[in-house]
Amino acid sequence: MKRSTDRVLTTHAGSLPRPDDVLDMLRSGQKGEPFEVRVREAVAEIVRQQVEHGLDVVDDGEVSKPSFVTYATERLGGLELRPAEPIATSSFAGSREHLAFPEFYAAVGAPSAGGVGRDRPMRSVCTSPIRYVGHQAVQRDIANLKAALQNVDAAEAFLPAISPSNVQAYITNEFCASDEEFQVAIADALHEEYKAIADAGLVLQVDDPRLVTQYIRDPSLSIAECRAWAERHVEILNHALRDIPEDRIRFHTCYSINMGPRVHDMQLKDIVDVILKIRAGAYSFEAANPRHEHEWQVWETVKLPEGKVLIPGVITQSTVLVEHPELVAQRIERFAGAVGRENAIAGADCGFATFAGSTEIHPSIAWAKLDALVEGARLASASLWQ
Repeated sequence: MKRSTDRVLTTHAGSLPRPDDVLDMLRSGQKGEPFEVRVREAVAEIVRQQVEHGLDVVDDGEVSKPSFVTYATERLGGLELRPAEPIATSSFAGSREHLAFPEFYAAVGAPSAGGVGRDRPMRSVCTSPIRYVGHQAVQRDIANLKAALQNVDAAEAFLPAISPSNVQAYITNEFCASDEEFQVAIADALHEEYKAIADAGLVLQVDDPRLVTQYIRDPSLSIAECRAWAERHVEILNHALRDIPEDRIRFHTCYSINMGPRVHDMQLKDIVDVILKIRAGAYSFEAANPRHEHEWQVWETVKLPEGKVLIPGVITQSTVLVEHPELVAQRIERFAGAVGRENAIAGADCGFATFAGSTEIHPSIAWAKLDALVEGARLASASLWQ
């Protein structure tokens, strides 16, 4: 995994706005050669865009996926699709945020899945042993990204994949004897996807918002109970990551798309030690929005393990305001001062299109934010390496 050895490297959290025609294909569930050809072209386009905007560590923008999480149900065997009622409210309904600000969410809508797959007219049900059947799909994603990289000068590339517990939330279990057996089965299946990505020479990014959003989603859990849940969650994730070198893995967690009050977000100080138990070489997390910007100070007291890298968000998806590059530079310099300049890569709080049709951040604003990220890193580099 690349480090910021002579300047601050830049990256982002994974998902980027898809082209309109690709969105249409994803909405209609189109498969086959026309879809594959267009996705291959779109990956080449999105990789070129990232490099042209000055990003160092790039990915495929997740353009082939309807969302960062639901894609996985198509890559698991042992599932049966059944009709389901359309989801009228967010998966955050009943969360601490909804209970605290019901009038606000009634007026503006919930933190939403948005776009493709939001209504979820079908639900996945586990009715037989879970197994991985996504070999062709993941190899397609790998091949498309590697082909796109041949035509650009990127420092490194990563490919996102979802964590076991996030997949579990989208499947009804009617086969496994217990919740834990069910999650371990998913972890064993996803291990095949994780290993395929790392074996291909790409950096594996594990997306895991549930690690920190479980506390928001379940008001019955205390901080202590949520930490206990998270500890077991991390054990199962590490099981899924077995046999993969840590320096080929980066871990990403965040608090979802929610453009709301966010007063019930779990604090970094309450979960950071659990996060650092994850078998990863780098940790990507929210640090730019106003609920979390102050948390850079946590790293003045928490020791970053030797050889690890932080990828703090220095731009955020939680507002349409485009950050000033000088503010971005200040954020980067704080982290560099806390953990060492070579141990910090400038990133984003979350993806800009985690669900393919997400409309919270217009594509033009997403790219303007990424420009601010790159310019802020340039300013910070000039200061840190002067």
